[in-house]
Amino acid sequence: MTNEKPIGTYIILYIPWLISLVFQDSPIMSYFIAWAGSFFIFYITLSGKLKPLPADRAVSEQLMRPIFLMQIIFAGFMSCTSIFYFLDTLGYQNFTKVNNYYLINTERLVATAQCQRYYCLAHASLVTGILYFMKYPVKSKYKVNKEKLANVLFLFAIVTLGVSTFFLTIPSLWQLYYQYSSLSFIAGTLALAFAIPLKKTTNTIICIFLYGFNFYEALVSGFKEPIIISVVVLGIFLYPNYKRVVLLTFIPLLLIMFVLLPTYNRVFREQSWSGDANDNDASKAALDAVLDESSSKDDSNWAFFAFRLSEVDMFTTFVKSTPANIGYYGTKLLEQSITVLVPRVFWPGKPSTEELVMARVYDAGVVFRGSNVSAKPAFVVDAYLSGGTLGIFICLFAYGAIAQLISIKAEYLFGGYILGTALIFSGLFQIFWRGLSFEFLINSVFWSYISMLLIFRVLLVAKVINKI
Repeated sequence: MTNEKPIGTYIILYIPWLISLVFQDSPIMSYFIAWAGSFFIFYITLSGKLKPLPADRAVSEQLMRPIFLMQIIFAGFMSCTSIFYFLDTLGYQNFTKVNNYYLINTERLVATAQCQRYYCLAHASLVTGILYFMKYPVKSKYKVNKEKLANVLFLFAIVTLGVSTFFLTIPSLWQLYYQYSSLSFIAGTLALAFAIPLKKTTNTIICIFLYGFNFYEALVSGFKEPIIISVVVLGIFLYPNYKRVVLLTFIPLLLIMFVLLPTYNRVFREQSWSGDANDNDASKAALDAVLDESSSKDDSNWAFFAFRLSEVDMFTTFVKSTPANIGYYGTKLLEQSITVLVPRVFWPGKPSTEELVMARVYDAGVVFRGSNVSAKPAFVVDAYLSGGTLGIFICLFAYGAIAQLISIKAEYLFGGYILGTALIFSGLFQIFWRGLSFEFLINSVFWSYISMLLIFRVLLVAKVINKI
């Protein structure tokens, strides 16, 4: 079992944040210390230097555990992508100085540095929660026949796809549709990664079809995250058996996607969301724009990296308004999250979750009331609004701890890493990878946990899982 270190050991994670506070009167220096601090946290945790990584599996075979993929995606988007916005603040576009006479907005510069310090603190708190409860190996009372695992995953993907389609026909159960659709995608991708080395031709062909269908759905969603995640998950599942191929193809592919997706998404949204074209035509137009050489010179790429890849611009607005104009919310957001848990079928007059979340967005002046824009705050923003620095520490520690405990519980119930973390945790609790507003995240996690327990009972009755 992984040896537990005294809680005081984790203070090293907060050193970059503390140093950035010392230099807060020099916002440029403070920003870069906090920004680089996240890379230090990545290094000291992913290398196993702070706490040994789980030894029950090779690192390449446990990448879906919270300390790896969840930390990289959540903290990477939160803490590292703000560099483009910061460079834009300093007067750079496409990494080139606009002109030598550019007048820097000091208020924006100071606010950006302040938010980056909060990001650094949030990253350290998140990892503290994960590491403190990261105790492996998980001693399970249940087991799965490893020889039948490939077929189990294949059938699981087919069944959950059917279940998700059923939930889609019932408007009040659309939340379950998204859960089981995500679960089906993960199961199908995992089944594909199992079928290829085992040379299961039928399984491979069907799983490729399922993956292609899900990738198409991601392309016509109008959002960048599903497209990127589709590629990342496939690469991670193939990596243990095809390390060299994955490194030589998937990493360059992801880099290319980050360059081309801004143009693709912009054109797709212009065509589809305006009603000028259906999804197929909009997708073709977007692909044509990506392949057009002139689109590579489009300034929308820089706007995407500076203002949409990162949410720091929105965070600075909240920081300026709270607590100066609007006091901290305390436990109000958590209380609202609890009311959201009640299904509307039992409470027809339940407040709209969207309206509850957008109320604080309007109050802070992020967007104007009546505008056709949804700008839901990130989890770290809600943590700040709840209690400033202390709110960020408590909420992000809880975030990491809960994610880690759920992952361990899944491995305990489903007989190990493959069905537990790689399938159930990654499929049902994918919201942990990015995080959303308190109300949306807590609601999703709660009902996903209920789904996990129900799936466990079904698999136990079906004797897919057997008690040891």
